[in-house]
Amino acid sequence: MIIAVDAEGGDYAPHEVVKGAIKAAQEHEVEIALVGRRDILHVLAGKHLDKLGMTIVDANEVIGFHEHAVEAVTCKPQSSIVIGTNLVKEGSAAAFISAGNTGAVFYAAISILGRLNGIERPAIGTLLGLSSNGQTLFIDSGANTDCRPIHLVHFARLGNVYAREILGIASPRIGLLNNGAEPGKGNRLARESYDLLKQTDLNFIGNVEGHDFVRDRADVIVTDGFTGNIILKTIEGLGDNWLNSLTQVGQVFSKAYRLSRQALHRDMGIDSWAKKLDYKESGGATLLGVNGNIIIAHGRSQAKAIMNAIGMAKRTAEKELCQKIKEEQYEQANGDK
Repeated sequence: MIIAVDAEGGDYAPHEVVKGAIKAAQEHEVEIALVGRRDILHVLAGKHLDKLGMTIVDANEVIGFHEHAVEAVTCKPQSSIVIGTNLVKEGSAAAFISAGNTGAVFYAAISILGRLNGIERPAIGTLLGLSSNGQTLFIDSGANTDCRPIHLVHFARLGNVYAREILGIASPRIGLLNNGAEPGKGNRLARESYDLLKQTDLNFIGNVEGHDFVRDRADVIVTDGFTGNIILKTIEGLGDNWLNSLTQVGQVFSKAYRLSRQALHRDMGIDSWAKKLDYKESGGATLLGVNGNIIIAHGRSQAKAIMNAIGMAKRTAEKELCQKIKEEQYEQANGDK
């Protein structure tokens, strides 16, 4: 299995991306194709290429974070994002990972790989581990700012397959994010989406609220990308702030009680919460609804996050998630006839 990795994408590229790819090749036993400027990547990864089965795919253009996504993908065919996505289309790579311009990754995936039949809007599914009983897929976490009710139904179907195949949940609980649990709550989008979801064969449990992220109410929480992205970044910000505060408190206690910081964190349960709130633990989010495996990593990704994103890509490819979604959509289309 070959996983293509955008070596030019992210705040810490290419050095941290290469370090993460090397760790992933060692731990996950996958072949890595680093996509970027060959001369630089040879210097950074040269001694590991043969030993770990890593290769370099030359891409001499880079799409920056502030570039217009459509224009950049169109005008830079030799960029790492475009070339990496093409590797998936050609079948040369089982998946492509990028911590670069999210809009460009999204547009490249749609324009090069295409949407799956029956899916009008591909969506970003992010795994959150805030509850004590497991992970929740949050979809859409940023791909679509303006949605219609049917799009949220599509997101729910995508999330249902993901939770079943990747998380191993036979009948995932689907919740609709709203400002109240009662039917009839929310804006027009929420009310109409609720009515459509009730008519599906999904295990739709109704509305869920913001505090339900930590209460294990649903396995998949559905919303529009505008709301989803705001919530996701709020969780990230609160997590960073909370962990920094705990670290400072831990330093005080470790000095007072002459305990090592590592032992204190373990005894106070800080380590387990740090993993729940740290985006580096999951590595990235899955772009669902396109005809190929695409993982969108955080722009601040360093080696650990890249390594875990590659692990996520491997699981997604091994489980044939894209094919399972195709089969689900085919069965759904036939059932509607």
